[in-house]
Amino acid sequence: MAPTAGSAAGVGERAGARETARLDLAIEGMTCSSCATRIEKRLNKLGSVAATVNYASEQAAVVFDPAEVALDDLIAAVEAAGYKASLPEADLGGGDPTSSLRLRLAVAGVASVPLMVLAWTTAARFPGWGWVSLGLATPAVFYGGWPFHRAAVLNARHLVATMDTLISIGTLAAWSWSTVVLLGGLHESLYFDTASTITALILLGRYFEARAKRRSGEALRKLAELGATQACVLREGQEVLVPAQDLVAGDLFVVRPGEKVATDGVVRSGTSAVDQSMLTGESVPVEVGPGDEVTGATLNASGRLVVEATRVGAATALSQIARLVAQSQSGKAPVQRLADRVAAVFVPIVIGLSLLTLAGWLAFGSRGTAAAFTAAVAVMVIACPCALGLATPTALMVGTGRGAQLGIVIKGPEVLEQTRRVTTVVLDKTGTITEGRMHVMGLRPMGGVSEEELLAMVAGAEAGSEHPVGRAIAEHGRSRLGHLPEAEGFKATAGLGVQAVVNGHGVVVGRPSLLADWGAELPEPLVSEAGELEVAGNTVVVVAWDGEVRGLVAVADRVKATSREAIGELRALGLTPVLLTGDNDATARAVASQVGIDRVLANVLPGEKAAEIRRLQESGEVVAMVGDGVNDAPALAQADLGLAIGTGSDVAIETSDLTLVSGDLRAAADAISLARKTLSTIKGNLFWAFAYNIAAIPLAVAGVVNPMIAAAAMAFSSVFVVSNSLRLRRFRPQRESS
Repeated sequence: MAPTAGSAAGVGERAGARETARLDLAIEGMTCSSCATRIEKRLNKLGSVAATVNYASEQAAVVFDPAEVALDDLIAAVEAAGYKASLPEADLGGGDPTSSLRLRLAVAGVASVPLMVLAWTTAARFPGWGWVSLGLATPAVFYGGWPFHRAAVLNARHLVATMDTLISIGTLAAWSWSTVVLLGGLHESLYFDTASTITALILLGRYFEARAKRRSGEALRKLAELGATQACVLREGQEVLVPAQDLVAGDLFVVRPGEKVATDGVVRSGTSAVDQSMLTGESVPVEVGPGDEVTGATLNASGRLVVEATRVGAATALSQIARLVAQSQSGKAPVQRLADRVAAVFVPIVIGLSLLTLAGWLAFGSRGTAAAFTAAVAVMVIACPCALGLATPTALMVGTGRGAQLGIVIKGPEVLEQTRRVTTVVLDKTGTITEGRMHVMGLRPMGGVSEEELLAMVAGAEAGSEHPVGRAIAEHGRSRLGHLPEAEGFKATAGLGVQAVVNGHGVVVGRPSLLADWGAELPEPLVSEAGELEVAGNTVVVVAWDGEVRGLVAVADRVKATSREAIGELRALGLTPVLLTGDNDATARAVASQVGIDRVLANVLPGEKAAEIRRLQESGEVVAMVGDGVNDAPALAQADLGLAIGTGSDVAIETSDLTLVSGDLRAAADAISLARKTLSTIKGNLFWAFAYNIAAIPLAVAGVVNPMIAAAAMAFSSVFVVSNSLRLRRFRPQRESS
C-alpha cells in the first residue's frame, strides 16, 4: 500500500535543496480540538517540521527533514504535550474505539437512574438516602469519569486547560460539594445526581461520537482493503502462488474469472470484462484484451488473463488514490484554522466566566449558594467547544471518502472553497471530451471500387504505420476483414501520409498534397465531399493506387457517449463551458456543437494553453480546467481549480486539485457538486457549533439551564455535528438522484 492515514508515509519530497519526508502518526489521548492544537504547536516548534493534527481521524500528518529531526524526536514532542504517538498499525480497520467507553458508560448510566429518582422524587427518599447516593455516585464519577480527570491532570501539568478540564472540574465540584454537605450535616441540596448524570451523558456523547467518527473513515479503510492479497505468478511456465506485495515490475501473473487483478499491468494474453466499479464508481465492466492496461484491485469478470505487472506497491493507482485521500483528510481548510484558534482560547475564557457566574450569583442573587453553584457548573459543562473541533474534519473525512467511492479524489480542503467560486470550466478536447483514440468514421469508394477492396488496400498500406490515423485504419481493417494483405516498400512521409506496394499495386494514402506529387488529382465530387467531412470534424485521407484516386477515408476521435450529458450537468451548476483545443476552428466547432458548447478556443498550441487560462482569469473569470495529457499540466496548475482525468498522465494528475479516476467527464460535475456540498456541510456545522455556544452560555449564566441539561446539550451538539457530516455518505450524482 501507499502511505495512508493508517501507515507510515515515507514520501520523499524536495523543498529547494532540502530533502523532506512525510509520515503519519497515530495520536492517543486527544479529547477535543484544543488537544489537537496543542500537539500541532508542539510539533511545529521542532526545526524543519510542518505538522497538521486532525482530531477527527486522530492522526498527525508531519513533513520534516530527516537530517534534522528523527522519529523519536516527533514522538517525544507529542508525549511532552501529554499525549501518546506511534506509527499507525498497518490494519486500517484497527480495534473498536467504543469498547473502552462501554463499561464506564454502563457504570455511570446504571448509577444515574436511581440517583435521579432519589433527587427528583421526594416520596422515593428513605433514611440514609444521601449515603446511598454517595455510594452510587462515587464509582460513576471516579471510574466512569476517569478519562476526563486523567486528561485534566495531564493538561494541568502543562498549564493548559481543555474540554476535559471543564468536565472534570464540573463533576468533581458537584461531587465534592455534595460530600461536604452530607458529612457536615448541612441543610443544602445534594448534587450527586448531577455529577453522575453529567458523567454518563458526556460518556454517551463520546460513545456515539466515536462510532460516528469511525463510520466517517470507513471509505479509506475499505479502499485499503480492496487490493488482492495473493497473485498467481508464471515461473518457468508454472503457476506459483505468492503474496501480492512480492510482485515486481515485469512479472507475468494469471487472473482467473472472479479474481482480483493483483497489481497494475498490461494484458499480454486473453480477453475478459473487468469490473472497475470499486475504483471508478462505474458499474459497467470494461472489455480488455492484449495490450490493454488493467488496474490492481479491479475484478476479472469472465475470461482468463495473463498480465505483465507494470506498477507495484506504492506506485499502483489504488495506492496513489489512498495516499491522496489520506492527505486530503489530514489538511485543514482556512475556516477550520479559525475554529482551532477560537477553541484554543475558549476553555480558559469559560473557566473565568464560570467563576464570574459563581461570584455574581453569590453577590447579587437571592437564591443562595446552591443556585450560584448550579449556574457555575452549568456554564462550565455547556460551553465545551468539542463541536467546533469536529465541524470541519468529520465533514472532510466523509466527503473525501465518498468521493473516493465515486472515483473522485479531492486533493485537500483548500480545494473546497475554489469550487464555490468557479464561473467557467475549460475543457481540453482530446481525451477529455473525446475518447483520445482515432476511429474510422466512413469509407467513400469511387470508380467501381467496393468498400472492402478500398479498405483492404488502405489498411494493408497503413499496417506498418505508427501514426494514430494509420493505426486506426489498420485496426478497422483487421476487425472488419480479419486478415490484411502484405505490404512491401513501406515509406512514411511525416505529416503527409504513407506509400507501399499492396497486392502488386503502388498505393499512396494521405493528404491531397502527397497525391499531387504522385500525379493523382482529386476529382471534383470528392473535393466537395472531403470538405463536408472536414467541416463535420473528420480528418480525411485520400487513397490512390496505380496513379488514380480510388476513394476517401474519414477518421475522427469520437466524442465520448457521456460528454453531452456532462456539459449539461456543468451548466446546471452555473458554469460556462469552454472548449480548448489545438485543432482547427472547423473541427473544434464541429465537436463543440455535438456536446452543446458555444464558446471555442481553437488552434491553441500545447505551450499556449496556460496563457489562454490566464487571459480568462484576467478578464475576471474564475476558471476550472479539465484535462488529461502532459501538455495540460501547466494549464491545470494555472487554473483556479484543476481537474485531471484519471486515465491521463501522472504529471497532469499531480498538478490538479481534483482527480477523476473513471475518465468519465460527468465526474467533473459530480466532483464540483460533492466539493460544494462538503463545504456547505462544514459551514453548517460551524454555524451550529458557534450558535449553540452563543445561545447556551447566556442561558447557563442566567440559571435557566441546569448542569444535567447542559451536559445533554453539549453531548448532543457534538453528535449533531458528526451526524450532519455523515449525511454526505448519501451523496449521489444528480443523474442518479433525479
